[in-house]
Amino acid sequence: MGETREEEILKRHVKDLAQKSYRQNVYTFSGFLSEADQDALFCIQKDLSYISWTLFGGSEDAERKIVRFGSEQDLGYEEAWPICLLKIEPLLKKFADDLSHRDFLGALMNLGIDRSTLGDIYVQENVGYVWCLQSIADYIKESLDQVKHTNVRVVDADPLTELKAQEPQEEEVLVSSSRIDGVISHLYHLSRSESIELFRTQKVRVNGRACENNSYMLKASDGVSVRGYGKFTYEGLQGETRKGKERVRLLVYRAGK
Repeated sequence: MGETREEEILKRHVKDLAQKSYRQNVYTFSGFLSEADQDALFCIQKDLSYISWTLFGGSEDAERKIVRFGSEQDLGYEEAWPICLLKIEPLLKKFADDLSHRDFLGALMNLGIDRSTLGDIYVQENVGYVWCLQSIADYIKESLDQVKHTNVRVVDADPLTELKAQEPQEEEVLVSSSRIDGVISHLYHLSRSESIELFRTQKVRVNGRACENNSYMLKASDGVSVRGYGKFTYEGLQGETRKGKERVRLLVYRAGK
């Protein structure tokens, strides 16, 4: 499959950011990248081998991330990520609509801002938390006053105290082997054909990168995300049953973000 115009533009933009950081000895940052954008970045990582770069989206489990070129070791100083967390809460919770991720995203996009200025959105107890570029934060706080039919206020939030970390559940499943498609099928109660379709449509990621190989053998500490279902960390083989089935342990994060 050929490269799309959007992918070509993104790769050129990323290379320009890398060159600017290298030549001027400064940190440079992209906007928030989708998972597909991040795959495009990984495709050109050999072209970026001359410079340090890091991906971060505000929290360790973020899906949308910014790439930062430069490091303290190379540049001699540290620079904070230009992102912040905003809290979008109903003025009167008693009369608020039941608000979803889609509702918060739609309200934000209706402000006319670019999607690349927004990171992940989390919904907790009918309150939305959104990572965004600092450059757009004041505009959002001043302009967003309604989500769906609910009047809201937007304030700065402290991710350490207000954003609850999602706790994984430890689960064990019985599989024929540690092949990724089999583990996904058993964990999410999918047929073999349904599981394979997830790989064909690039909805499975291993350690942050798209995985199209449904026969990939999982290794301890592999992080797997399945769009629409959730994510899990493969902890490894725990033993075998008398019938030869493998018992594997997973740390499972169910979908809900």
